[in-house]
Amino acid sequence: MKLKLATLGILTVFLCLSFSANAQENSRLGALIAYGTEIESVGVGVNAEFPVIENLTVSPSFIYYIPKEESGFKMNWLEVNANANYYFVSQADMGVYAIGGLNYSSVKLEYDGSYPFDMDASDGRFGLNLGAGANFELGGITPFAEIKYVIIDEGQLVLGAGVKFNL
Repeated sequence: MKLKLATLGILTVFLCLSFSANAQENSRLGALIAYGTEIESVGVGVNAEFPVIENLTVSPSFIYYIPKEESGFKMNWLEVNANANYYFVSQADMGVYAIGGLNYSSVKLEYDGSYPFDMDASDGRFGLNLGAGANFELGGITPFAEIKYVIIDEGQLVLGAGVKFNL
């Protein structure tokens, strides 16, 4: 599972760097706060945006959700995303885009309860992202908000907001 995650991360970075050579606009790097409805927890993450052609960017991101503990069980959840953002509204002070892409979610469950045994289990799954977002241009700083649905098992709605900086 760690090998799959590392391979996906390296592939995403490689693709983004190769596409950024053809960029028509500024590349961006940022940080975000997200909320996932399946894990019911807040997450922190990083994202980037690399223009490919007019109105289309590649946007990798990573979100780590704050571990959740209930009844002796501790759940760790993270996701790696490789999205394409298509801007259908692109004005000087605002951009609105559709999100489509791939998701890899990794969940680890640990039990450290009062019983004489401990338990660990983990799983990783690939899914699809569909959503929308908006950027608000403020010079070199770009606040943004996104909503996406991850099509994976029971699915997860992710609400996110953050700030991107021009590179």
